[in-house]
Amino acid sequence: TEKQILDYVQKQPCTINDIAMLLGRNWRTANSYVERAAQETGLIAIKVFRKGSRGALKIVYWSALDSQTGSAHQKALLKRIVAGRTKEDFSAFDIYQFVSEDKREARVKEEEEQASPSSLLEKAGEQFLSFSGNLSWIDLYPDTWQQLEDMAKRHVSIKVLTRIDLTSKEKTEKLLAINERVGWDAVAVRHAEHPLRAMIIDDRLASIKEVLSPNLSQYKELKKKLFIFYRIRDEDWVRWLQQVFWNIWEHSVDAETRLKALATIHVKK
Repeated sequence: TEKQILDYVQKQPCTINDIAMLLGRNWRTANSYVERAAQETGLIAIKVFRKGSRGALKIVYWSALDSQTGSAHQKALLKRIVAGRTKEDFSAFDIYQFVSEDKREARVKEEEEQASPSSLLEKAGEQFLSFSGNLSWIDLYPDTWQQLEDMAKRHVSIKVLTRIDLTSKEKTEKLLAINERVGWDAVAVRHAEHPLRAMIIDDRLASIKEVLSPNLSQYKELKKKLFIFYRIRDEDWVRWLQQVFWNIWEHSVDAETRLKALATIHVKK
């Protein structure tokens, strides 16, 4: 069903009624399928015209990001992000600089532990997307594991892009185990090496972390390591970051595939 919807919408924008006719289902069922496909894949989106009126119209359209879509700056940024493998390969400031001044803010911390994501996680109402290195950020803050489970209980969809290897295997399994306790597939994790360290809350807010270390040549004049957290509330840029996430997600490897392979590696203690 999902593939039918994606193939159909990719050809041209359509209404929920069109999808209902395609699937041979009623409007409500078709709408449910479309909303799920939009949330699970990020490849399609829904626009409501005349919202709140009896003549409201829902249009479904293809929203996948590629190197040919977006502004010239966004195209260049996407190429650099996709080419990057570690957090040193990309500066989050290169995104932050283009966001309207009244829709951005930056916080500088000397210790990462000083920047708990607790208030961000509490804001999530529908979806939480995470660009992570190896999930180490979850262990930094004592309440984060419980907060993630609480989000799942609130039916917030949690998607995580991270490196899944021997260093993150246990944390990945622990994260996926939340699904069994809450009774639905709230959490999905996929393996990808990328340069972003970021969280996206619904369609409203993004927080991107950048680490400036004197151990790196470009920051050798710094006396100590600094952690910068860029907050972005510009809907256009938040939406673009979502599209970047789904672009990488589409070409990433499912956690189960990685975990099965890792299970064959036996490390002597």
